[in-house]
Amino acid sequence: MAKTYDYIIVGAGSAGCVLAHRLSADPNCRVLLLEAGPRDWNPFIHMPAGLAKLVNFTSLNWNYQTEPEPQLNNRRLYWPRGRVLGGSSSINAMCFIRGHRSDYDDWAEAGNPGWSFDEVLPYFIRSQNQARGESELHGVGGPLSVEDLSYFNPLSEVFIRAAEQAGFAVNRDFNGPTQRGFGLYQVTQRGGRRCSTAVGYLRPARSRPNLTVLTGALTLNVELDGQRATGVRYQRRGMTHIARARAEVLLAGGAINSPQLLMLSGIGPAAELERAGIKVRHALDGVGANLQDHLDICTLTRCSQPITYDQLSELRVGLKYFLYHEGEGTSNIAEGGGFLVSGRGRDDRPDVQMHFVPALLDDHGRNRLPGDGYTLHACPLRPASRGRIGLHSDDPRRPPAIQPQYLSAPEDLEMMLECVRLSREVLNQPAFKPFRGHEIYPGNEVTTRAGLIDFIRAKAESIYHPVGTCRMGSDEHAVVDPELRVRGIEGLRVIDASVMPSLVGGNTNAPTVMIAEKACDLILGEALAKPVPKTAEAA
Repeated sequence: MAKTYDYIIVGAGSAGCVLAHRLSADPNCRVLLLEAGPRDWNPFIHMPAGLAKLVNFTSLNWNYQTEPEPQLNNRRLYWPRGRVLGGSSSINAMCFIRGHRSDYDDWAEAGNPGWSFDEVLPYFIRSQNQARGESELHGVGGPLSVEDLSYFNPLSEVFIRAAEQAGFAVNRDFNGPTQRGFGLYQVTQRGGRRCSTAVGYLRPARSRPNLTVLTGALTLNVELDGQRATGVRYQRRGMTHIARARAEVLLAGGAINSPQLLMLSGIGPAAELERAGIKVRHALDGVGANLQDHLDICTLTRCSQPITYDQLSELRVGLKYFLYHEGEGTSNIAEGGGFLVSGRGRDDRPDVQMHFVPALLDDHGRNRLPGDGYTLHACPLRPASRGRIGLHSDDPRRPPAIQPQYLSAPEDLEMMLECVRLSREVLNQPAFKPFRGHEIYPGNEVTTRAGLIDFIRAKAESIYHPVGTCRMGSDEHAVVDPELRVRGIEGLRVIDASVMPSLVGGNTNAPTVMIAEKACDLILGEALAKPVPKTAEAA
């Protein structure tokens, strides 16, 4: 017999844990949270530096691959996504970045009233417990702990000095009055441990009798009665179950799984559904379209001194961490970074982001290179290329067709070349002279445009920021309206990174948490009306 709840949340990731926490705060509201993956039991989840190990834990990761990418030598790119309580917030590098004020003002101007920076900032503030204290841009007392790194490698300070020597500003707070500049990232950690949304939001709510959390539960489809969502069908421990929703079904599976689930439920582009043998219940062409991601290119340099993370004793690091929660084990690895305006920038917004890693990182860390070195990631923040999520079949267990179509817009290739140029400019500064060995990638001998393009096509990878596949808007091609309700279907919302109309200028985890915080007020008919003073640029 089907069980009935007020709200059913599909996906216990960055957004789903927020929804479960806020909606179950009302003891009269029954909430079901479904997660395909396991509980966040693995100790490497909670040890920040353990993220380097998680790349090999397939039980915690969907381990997606794209379709062959025409502009990247037909390579299938690796797309890790969290398949565990906390979702990708349980396996990411913990960098807390909001993006630029204008990112959200652009959302509002594109037909999404209520989503300007001044209107979403209160939800960023509500979400966080900022270790530096409260300000007009930061909050305290929220579920998500945001702290300075308790440990960082000396090379990360060298990187910041080198950026300053290259003429870039030093910035202590990328989420402060200005985003531009170089510095150390703040991280979602609490006392040297990862603070995922499973830790910050879900853990305090788990004991509530009105909240049911089921792990190992793969949602197969949304159940529809005419044009209304009435529940979901899911599989757990070899059995198929149906759960009913009195109020709403809330999809929080992310930019890949939410459009996939809509299509498996018969909601999406008619031609796509028919090819997969799925009956069209509601034609909605925008489902799966508008896929955007930050494509990243890494410059790797040999280090002449053994001070990187490449040759650390894992036993020593692990013992120090698990006994005292201190030392290298508390590092997020991508410690330093920067936001800068390239020579191709169209306005004063940063259009390139960098992450510095004091270790050799090739192929997402899956290819261990010998010796010591350091890696500088660089990605264009506002790519023009657009891809899509499609279906291979009507089987929910089969991964969807991920087609990012990277570099399909010619200007994106020019920006990738600019990223390589800027990376070399920083790494060639005097600060690195005592540590600089030869350049591994692209290699000192690679200097021509043709050679650098070959390098980009051979080595560029995702930096894990897919968004946009259930775009919100007020036009007929939008999947959800500005209140995140699926157009044409009652009782169904999408609440995750897939609703972003366009990529924000930075990492996407904090914005996803904000979206879920705001969605809770939309669902409950409330709103944060706290006035926020305008800042000069705003993080």
